[in-house]
Amino acid sequence: MTELQETRAILTKEDLIHQFKGCGVAEGQTLFVHASLSKLGFVVGGAETLIRALLEIVGEDGTLVMPSQTWKNLDPSTGVHWQEPAEWWPVIREHWPAYDKEVTPAIGMGAAAEMLRKWPGAQRSDHPARSIAAVGRHAAYITADHDLSNIFGAGSPLDKIYQLNGYVLLVGVGHDRNTSLHLAEARADFPGKHMVDESSAVLVDGRREWLTYSTQAVDDSDFVTLGNEYEQEINLKIHHIGNAEIRLLAQRPLVDWATDWMGKFRA
Repeated sequence: MTELQETRAILTKEDLIHQFKGCGVAEGQTLFVHASLSKLGFVVGGAETLIRALLEIVGEDGTLVMPSQTWKNLDPSTGVHWQEPAEWWPVIREHWPAYDKEVTPAIGMGAAAEMLRKWPGAQRSDHPARSIAAVGRHAAYITADHDLSNIFGAGSPLDKIYQLNGYVLLVGVGHDRNTSLHLAEARADFPGKHMVDESSAVLVDGRREWLTYSTQAVDDSDFVTLGNEYEQEINLKIHHIGNAEIRLLAQRPLVDWATDWMGKFRA
């Protein structure tokens, strides 16, 4: 019987530190990370090892940031509970747990993001559906005052990363996961830009309430096209660690370019 050939890379913390440094990750950076742990291969120690490696690189003056979104805490009519029948929606609205940033798990953000959310000293923003988690020097600043109606705009965590001249690190994922492009979306002027009402379960004075709030409608359907064009524009070098493609981008020029692109090409 022929044994299957192993195709995964095996990576230690020391491997990750050496290779991420080779990609341009450096001490003192504010680093907004989107990662698929499995795409790297077999990381010895899993998500913990990845977080430890990145924190060691950015050091005490750096900040590690990841999305910790809880997007199922939105009205079922938006499609977030697509597997559940519509007759269940009233029960979901009435009983979905209120967002608690100390307890509520990140949903679909990956093992590394969930690990960072629970990391000692981690800070997490207050938005019940679109929170951000951070560890490091600027963690408290980035996660503070995340307004219900201002998910991705001026003064949001994404904008604060921009003000800090932060970086976006894509580990085994593409621009469809590049949350920073929503900051460009908030800044851009295009014909279809509009507001929508969203609803979430939140804690108000210790009591659960189902609140409806107005916020800008988001659309990531062109993020891959936009991201690919930007990579060609700047001749981005795509690195590899293990089995994963690695992209490191300065966030500010990316957002500025994407804002202009959306103004030209979005309907």
